[in-house]
Amino acid sequence: MEEQEGTLELKEIFRIISRRKKLICIISILAATLSGVLSFFVIKPTYQSETSIIVGRPESQSENEKLDNNDIIMYQNLIKTYTEIVTSKPVLDEAISTLDVKLSEEQLKKAIKVTSQEGTQILQINITSDSASDAYKIANAITNSFIDKSTDIFPSSGVKLSVMDEAEVPKEPIKPKKIFNIIIAFALGLFISIVIAFILEYMDNTVKSEDDVSRYLQIPVIGIIPDQPDMKL
Repeated sequence: MEEQEGTLELKEIFRIISRRKKLICIISILAATLSGVLSFFVIKPTYQSETSIIVGRPESQSENEKLDNNDIIMYQNLIKTYTEIVTSKPVLDEAISTLDVKLSEEQLKKAIKVTSQEGTQILQINITSDSASDAYKIANAITNSFIDKSTDIFPSSGVKLSVMDEAEVPKEPIKPKKIFNIIIAFALGLFISIVIAFILEYMDNTVKSEDDVSRYLQIPVIGIIPDQPDMKL
């Protein structure tokens, strides 16, 4: 009996979706279309250029001299300090002075994201901009300024900073993710349209077919009077 009720409920769900399929299709397609228009024509693309810097051994230390665990831990702890130095005022001011891009100190700071790879001596600098060439130029300017100013700001560290991965001009924007946005919008539109379909079905208590008569009135359908075209007398 429970299985039969579950089957009936499932059939009822499919019946509602089938009855409102036109509404569901329209809302889903409109949502996907709107997302596509926004992603392709309205939202400005954002580009990212990145560079990696290694916090290495002091320049006074011999290349043949092996690093022990204490040295590695010291360099990893120094990365936290250098992370703050990247966005410090001296570094930003020098970078701005070498750029032909009009940016304030605050705007430049917001464009910079500094991260460290856990368990390594690598510092990664990511620059975002609405221009691919600007992102590349800013990444180079910040990297050069950081390496140049780090010794003045933190002279007692004595470590050597080396560029591992140089910045490149980004070929594709990191956002908006156009196809992904369209898929998400379509799925969201589909969900919302199905919810609306069930709400409309719940609020609609009119009888439209012989199935509705059997379902709502619990009486058998004896016969059906078909629609007839107007007859001329």
